[in-house]
Amino acid sequence: MEVAITGASGLIGSALSRALRDDGHIVRPLVRPASTGQRAGPDAIGWDPVAGTIEAAALEGIDAVVHLAGAGIGDKRWSPARKREIRDSRVRGTDLLARTLAGLDRPPAVFVSGSAVGLYGDRGDEVLTERSAPGADFLAGVVQAWEAAAQPAVDAGIRTVFLRNGVVLAAEGGMLPRLVTLFRFFVGGRLGSGRQWLSWVSIDDEVGVIRFLFDQADASGPVNVTGPTPVTNAQFTEALGAALHRPTVVPVPAVGPRLVLGREMADEMLFVSQRAVPAALTAAGYRFTHPDVATALGALVGDRR
Repeated sequence: MEVAITGASGLIGSALSRALRDDGHIVRPLVRPASTGQRAGPDAIGWDPVAGTIEAAALEGIDAVVHLAGAGIGDKRWSPARKREIRDSRVRGTDLLARTLAGLDRPPAVFVSGSAVGLYGDRGDEVLTERSAPGADFLAGVVQAWEAAAQPAVDAGIRTVFLRNGVVLAAEGGMLPRLVTLFRFFVGGRLGSGRQWLSWVSIDDEVGVIRFLFDQADASGPVNVTGPTPVTNAQFTEALGAALHRPTVVPVPAVGPRLVLGREMADEMLFVSQRAVPAALTAAGYRFTHPDVATALGALVGDRR
């Protein structure tokens, strides 16, 4: 199988690339110009979403395309310029890729495009499936525009799947290593009230879901890529403390993160409540490697590590 991947050097992309190569598949990373610092190997395909250019011919006959590229949502404080970059990096890249795939003589069998449960906004205790309505905050607007940008591929008849990812738990990157550092120094605790819901997925299941979707000819549209048992922030904190053998008695007041990150960024990233469940994956028969957060955290940062 030959798979083209944008964002192949990121947290999800690198894990997916490694798993595919280990099983003998060919990975074709899409890389931007040398000025960005990305290294182009012999299998690389060039593209530049800002300039609107891509090596379309190199995508002819590719079996699957996985689109994961986009500016990091939590990497920098949200200034107006950074918010534009977060949105534009997703919308422009997706539009360029979707239009290119739609114009191929031999398009891929499936286009798996990144998305996020951020589409749902802050929803309290409401259980969220793929049929739930979108929210109205900044990230919800970004995700709606992100998914809409893939419409050319959908219109061309390419099976298009949107990965509405929850928080991806991985030992090598993302949110978890930062939390582990705090907990190891005995300063880990729930955020605010701790009642907000967290939709999470282990990196093993993130990769497993993408590969599962390659083979599901009937799978298209949005797919919540989250573990089957979302937890509150307080429950997650307790589970992480148990995995690390650390107490979790020191809560983090909301005022601190709001001062550091700004109120909008803190509220949409740390204090938002999203209780998303993987209804589409469950119906399709996907079996989770880590069905609960304690199992996931034990495998990632527990004693066996």
